[in-house]
Amino acid sequence: MREFAYQRAEDVSGAVALLGADPDARFLGGGTNLVDLMKTGVERPARLVDVRELPLDRVEETSGGGLRIGATVTNSDLAAHPEVRRRYPALAQAVLAGASGQLRNMATVGGNLLQRTRCGYFTDLSRPCNKRAPGSGCSAITGEHHNHAVLGASDHCVAVHPSDMGVALAAFDAVVTYETLDGPGESPLADFYLPVADTPHRETALPPGALITGVTLPAAPVAARSRYRKVRERASYAFAIGSVAAALDIEDGIVREARLALGAVASRPWRARAAEAVLAGAPADGETFAAAADAELAAARPLPDNGYKVTLMRNLVVAVLTELAEEAAR
Repeated sequence: MREFAYQRAEDVSGAVALLGADPDARFLGGGTNLVDLMKTGVERPARLVDVRELPLDRVEETSGGGLRIGATVTNSDLAAHPEVRRRYPALAQAVLAGASGQLRNMATVGGNLLQRTRCGYFTDLSRPCNKRAPGSGCSAITGEHHNHAVLGASDHCVAVHPSDMGVALAAFDAVVTYETLDGPGESPLADFYLPVADTPHRETALPPGALITGVTLPAAPVAARSRYRKVRERASYAFAIGSVAAALDIEDGIVREARLALGAVASRPWRARAAEAVLAGAPADGETFAAAADAELAAARPLPDNGYKVTLMRNLVVAVLTELAEEAAR
């Protein structure tokens, strides 16, 4: 293993300063993704700046009725928080659907948002990968790609983002806050992840050296009736082959508001805006739900071996929306 230095940050400004002084340094939270990538040689930091003990481990109410989630809150603590479970149940369900209990005890919110793709070619240093080595090519396009992107991909990369948490956060208009040497900043999650285009190695809009300090969820009454559903190849512990975070506000059989995001279909959590537009003001029935799914998936461009995802996601969207509608009718 390549040698590296280790230093524990004492405060947020100190952590940012440490990274600013060493461009080859990386922030270390729970380490559940970074350490794995260091073992394979994908990541080779010269220094690890440990931010786990920074005072960013609380979930607090905002003045506007939402929640602010600190970057070092563990996945386990986030899923168990009573206000998260009450106000944004799909978020709690998404977190519990990810990884194992042991990993959730270590993984942090900030790290979860920055985790890298689980594409096998990305972690295989012997194979070309534009995300790991820009300009080298994308091995997945002509190789193994059954769990790769069907939306928003390009000729340069077809990998998918692995986060379950991010899908639920996308549905509820989360905002990522961060600290830089120039001061604090923020980015709506919708803008946080960059389109693939021809630069798949540039994954987020986070400024160089910035430290994520938290995620803010705005007040969203519709989120109180929400659900996250994940399909995977084994139930015990696996990344999604498709997932849905959904919320519906229904009155007199008509959808007043809908939130919908899809996971494991693109390089980022995919907010289903086209589907939401179909749902708003329409009858809360199977015909509407199918039309909404079709509207979103009309842009799908599957590869030869992952076309099944389009059918899977259509069925999953309809099933989750139907469950929410039936729950609202009771």
